[in-house]
Amino acid sequence: EVQLVESGGGLVQAGGSLRLSCVVSGFSFDDHAIGWFRQAPGKEREGVSCVSNIDGRTYYADSVKGRFTISSDTAKNTVYLQMNDLKPEDTAVYYCAATPYGTDSYRWSEPDEYPYWGQGTQVTVSA
Repeated sequence: EVQLVESGGGLVQAGGSLRLSCVVSGFSFDDHAIGWFRQAPGKEREGVSCVSNIDGRTYYADSVKGRFTISSDTAKNTVYLQMNDLKPEDTAVYYCAATPYGTDSYRWSEPDEYPYWGQGTQVTVSA
């Protein structure tokens, strides 16, 4: 059974930091790309970042470049999203997702490219 379990969300003041974790099981970690998405109330789900465990490439949304860092620990089957200098507009439910089909700079941020999803973790940034 494929499972993705997020953790690490919470309430933080603007300028603060959080580290999200996504533990995956049920598939070959090294053969998948793992993405982080977020969805704020009333808004569409948007791609935040992605790491391809196939070729090691990483991708970021322009809104988080320089503030967020994605990393992958193959020994722990875990992908992390380090979020620094958080802003109120980063408030959302954050989801991790996995795809075995590879990805690229055009596809990584498209939710439909990912067949597997976690349940989400809430991140709230206060002003």
